[in-house]
Amino acid sequence: MSYNYLPLDRSPLSFDQVKNLLEYSQDVSITFDAHERITKCRSYLNQLLEKSDQLYYGINTGFGFLQDVAISNEQIEQLQANLLMSHACGLGEEVPKPIVKLMLALKIKSLSYGYSGVQIDTVKRLMDMHNNNVLPVIYTQGSLGASGDLAPLSHMSLPLIGLGEVWYGDAKMKTGEAWAKKGWEPIHLQSKEGLALINGTQFMTAYGMYSLVKAARLIQWANLITAISFDAFDCTTEPFHEKIQEIRPHAGQIATAAMIRNYIAGSELAAAQKKQVQDPYSFRCVPQVHGATKDAFEYVKQVFLQEINSVTDNPNIFPDEGLVLSGGNFHGQPLALTLDFLSIAMSELANISERRIYQLISGQRGLPLFLVTDPGLHSGFMIPQYTAAGIVSENKQLCTPASVDSISSSNNQEDHVSMGANAATKCLRIIDNVEKVLAIELLSAVQALEFRRPLKSSNIVEQVVAAFRKEVSFNTEDRVLHDDMVKAGAFLSRSVEECNIPASDNLSKFE
Repeated sequence: MSYNYLPLDRSPLSFDQVKNLLEYSQDVSITFDAHERITKCRSYLNQLLEKSDQLYYGINTGFGFLQDVAISNEQIEQLQANLLMSHACGLGEEVPKPIVKLMLALKIKSLSYGYSGVQIDTVKRLMDMHNNNVLPVIYTQGSLGASGDLAPLSHMSLPLIGLGEVWYGDAKMKTGEAWAKKGWEPIHLQSKEGLALINGTQFMTAYGMYSLVKAARLIQWANLITAISFDAFDCTTEPFHEKIQEIRPHAGQIATAAMIRNYIAGSELAAAQKKQVQDPYSFRCVPQVHGATKDAFEYVKQVFLQEINSVTDNPNIFPDEGLVLSGGNFHGQPLALTLDFLSIAMSELANISERRIYQLISGQRGLPLFLVTDPGLHSGFMIPQYTAAGIVSENKQLCTPASVDSISSSNNQEDHVSMGANAATKCLRIIDNVEKVLAIELLSAVQALEFRRPLKSSNIVEQVVAAFRKEVSFNTEDRVLHDDMVKAGAFLSRSVEECNIPASDNLSKFE
């Protein structure tokens, strides 16, 4: 399949498809099957409303606590527009554009199943917005993660009716201005469409999938950086022996140990005689700690893949069975719990990384104090560890679970909420922080490794070090280390593969 196109229908999306959607800026389109299911559901709903005076939640009634208020057929379009306008109550920072774009794709995916009652023109316009990079301005605050992500999805949907703001290229403007440039007309929403658009978990899932894609990269980098630190600190290979992993066979632990063994294979430093019997936990227990994070990641990934391949609005329409059913598929509890889990698991990568940084600068194992040749006159790498410690502490504070909280809303009709949206935004903040700490470890480990010369590490490690040295030079005397840390962070934004590690050495085979 071309990297430039992703079909959306009942077929499940995979993790790699979402990753490619983010990395290659693919266009999306529903398939013929999805088109037929959407139009069939819409036709059934139209016929139902023509033949019956029965009240259906959100279709011909008010919303939330106003569920018993009947709405006439003449007022239904106004009802849908009112819903979007009244619920667009987001505040805070703007949602990053890649996540906005992913929200659009995941909403289209959910609607493609044909259980939501939307008209095909609405779905087409969502595709137009995604594929033309006309991206709604959405805010991070406002969702309780229960009746769907009401506020953010309302901001996402306002442009459909010509309201709100969008990013058109690099310019932010009123939707009407952008629509005029594109020659688009506002959509006239039909019954149920407002709810179909703003009920759903696409804010939480877009943040979650974006975070998972980034987490996958950082887990691999954490293991590779550990290998550099391992040789820089002159550690023993014993803790990574296969036999140790076999008698406590957690999948992540086994995979992590195999990765580290692979990364340091052929290292002169690793093969050298050691004076110590054991190393500190931050080196010795990497298979157990990093491995547990990997296992948590795999669990969270499966939950999110289930969610993005589901229908999460309300009510749901089943044309073949002749049913319109109200339920709670929009409730974000599965996501809130797992986002908190991912936050905790990823924060531990930074936690143990900071400890390795501390060991590297402590003047042990023949390394100079603070990794500088003239400590005293020069502070060397003293303060990057402070920065890492502060970030790690911030992550610990951010890891307080959002999912244990709930605040009643809508006059106590919506009396238990997931707070999954808060879990989602702070999870990404934590993962961004993990990247910063790993960047500081990379900076420190490569500096420390230079003091082991002329002995060399493995081919893999030396390739990474050589690539990094093209960005950041060896530190001979004090300079503005902020600049070096920023460059190290940018280096980690690459995939491990971009460091020209041969495919046979790539650790994806252990996943």
